Amino acid sequence: MPELPDIVVYVEALERRVVGQLLARVRLINPFLLRTAVPPIESVEGREVRRVRHLGKRIVLALEDDLFLILHLMIAGRLRWLEHGARPPGRITLALFEFTPGVLAFTEAGTKRRASLHLVQGEATLAGFDMGGLDVLAIDAGAFQERLLQENHTLKRALTDPRLFSGIGNAYSDEILHRALLSPIAMTRKISASDIERLYQAARAVLTEWTERLRADAGRDFPEKVTAFRPEMAVHGRFRAPCPVCGTPVQRIVYAENETNYCPRCQTGGVILADRALSRLLKSSWPRSIDESE
Repeated sequence: MPELPDIVVYVEALERRVVGQLLARVRLINPFLLRTAVPPIESVEGREVRRVRHLGKRIVLALEDDLFLILHLMIAGRLRWLEHGARPPGRITLALFEFTPGVLAFTEAGTKRRASLHLVQGEATLAGFDMGGLDVLAIDAGAFQERLLQENHTLKRALTDPRLFSGIGNAYSDEILHRALLSPIAMTRKISASDIERLYQAARAVLTEWTERLRADAGRDFPEKVTAFRPEMAVHGRFRAPCPVCGTPVQRIVYAENETNYCPRCQTGGVILADRALSRLLKSSWPRSIDESE
């Protein structure tokens, strides 16, 4: 799922292309993408885009007459910018938004169709899509600590909870926790004040660095390679690859469709965290520490 750094770069690319432009036409290739019926989608046609912003991981196009198009990419959704007359990408295209400078294609790989499009009118209605999470880059350490301790969760869950923090998902939570040298399963109310400060600084640094990196990679082009798995990442998606800090093989916990990646030496004191499926299967053969597994 595209997270805050990807979303910010998407927003900036759209700002350069569509703000001040008329949305001439919306073509719904897959009608199930649109999750609202009122106002009708045709009501945005011929309207000028006044602003592009984001609400967490949602991208919002603000148009005339207080109309808002809300694009939620979910896991496999992506945006592409096409020249007029260019053929949209195959079966994965869900909708096309035609502007004078070009066409914005909303795509989604796979068949689960989780991506969504909403059209709402009025700031009050738009506010209903705000999950309430705080932007780590816009708050001080005190606000971060207060929000982190609001509920007693694992650090991984707290960072990725959109009600607590905005725009952080599976990938960047792994990177943040590795930078902070903290276990993903440590409980929020059991870590020290110095741990919280380190987590706050790590979150700001990781999100800022990756936003700048992705911004530089895209340049003035529209971002094309939006992925949660990048070779420059420290731990996310790098199971069994060496940790860039200590060289220990990166480990993982797999659950549902996600996985948590971590370094056992840097983050968990050498302990290999139990993976529900594998540790139950292997039982006594499941290694308890990285030394035992080597």
